[in-house]
Amino acid sequence: MPSMFERTTKKLVKEIGDQELRPVKCLVSATKIHRFSLIRRKKARSLFWQLPDIPLDVSLMHILEPGSSVPDAAVEVPALFSDTEVRKQQAAGSVNAGAEVGFLEETTACQGSSLEYQIVSTPHETWTELQKRKLPDPEPAFLKQCREAGVNLYVVTETVELLNSPVLQDLSTVNVSGKFSIPLNIWVKGKGQAGGLKVREKKLTVPKGSVVAYKRKQLVFKEKGWDIYHIADDDQETFPAGGMGPFTPRTDFKLLQEEVSQKVKAAELSRDTQAVVFFNLLAMLGDREALQDLMDTLELEPFGHLDGPGGTILTELRKDSRYPGVGSKFLLLYLLEALMVLSDIQHDLLAQSIEKRILVRQRDLVRSILEPNFNCSQNIPFTLQPKLLAPFHREGLVITYELLDECGLKMKLNSPRSTWDPEAQERLSALYGTLSVLKQLAEA
Repeated sequence: MPSMFERTTKKLVKEIGDQELRPVKCLVSATKIHRFSLIRRKKARSLFWQLPDIPLDVSLMHILEPGSSVPDAAVEVPALFSDTEVRKQQAAGSVNAGAEVGFLEETTACQGSSLEYQIVSTPHETWTELQKRKLPDPEPAFLKQCREAGVNLYVVTETVELLNSPVLQDLSTVNVSGKFSIPLNIWVKGKGQAGGLKVREKKLTVPKGSVVAYKRKQLVFKEKGWDIYHIADDDQETFPAGGMGPFTPRTDFKLLQEEVSQKVKAAELSRDTQAVVFFNLLAMLGDREALQDLMDTLELEPFGHLDGPGGTILTELRKDSRYPGVGSKFLLLYLLEALMVLSDIQHDLLAQSIEKRILVRQRDLVRSILEPNFNCSQNIPFTLQPKLLAPFHREGLVITYELLDECGLKMKLNSPRSTWDPEAQERLSALYGTLSVLKQLAEA
């Protein structure tokens, strides 16, 4: 499931109903984003997903010539959002593996939050005044780096800010009762009639003033100055002379398969290099910042230097003398970009999947969902194929269902039925690409 913070911000944005609002997905970003902040995002190497926004410690004011204070009569609209959700689920079962086990499992989850917030927008007159300021000459070093890297920049134009310091709560209980003659769980042991109660409570206090959602517009530099595209979004390049071109529309699942296959074939890593890359990536899966650093360093010409597992990967790519490293570099960048689309929870689940050697089964299951539903724009029911579920043991199935749930599909562990959500397509595509490349690396 998504983190408490992300789950709450997504619900709030849905309640507000403005499709241009973007929910903030982590608490670190919530304290970095402000009006006029700059956001960077690179064009992905895939046609099927976009890289996440990365807030910068730089604002529009930092890259413009100093000027008199800008008259900014910000429009502030206060509101209150409270949400409490209680879910109950029962699962009954029996096992006969040399000893009879009958059990009834009841799960209750309660999540709640109460947010006092205000929507702060920037009037058009403010942008008119700001555009009287020019860019300094010579160009700031920050902009030069972004231009050379083909990065697109955006300006935060509107924010949803907290007026209180809410405590997000997540309370779940699992109650198991029944007749046992073997241990069913590490917390339910014994013979005869038995039962157990497992309680988990999580709390997160979000600081007052945090930004939980925002709007951003693309920043574009022209020959005679700069502009903000208030209407078009993601249709232009921040630096028109460079970049990777416009985003290509998605087509079908077959094209995604071909894209992944081409990336893998172009790499042709030696088995030793595959093993080094695979095991060091596994060590980095719990550290998003380390993955981002590796991605940024790989894009340098020549490669930059890193410590830790990322540095070991770079050293190995330099040593792989059979090939110049171009294909392997692009395959690794492709994988890292796919991982950045996925959540931190999914990174942890992937690490568990690798340990249980279920990557291939997971990839086939994701394919069975994506292939028939790829271009479906409605929420429609579908049924997972029993033959694809059968090879999973219970723990592996739980991990796999959580991976899918984190993509946006509503999964029920005791039922193969689910509902397709068009918004899940991007993350499912990134998950398919990730599982495919990790499976290839794991073969070493």
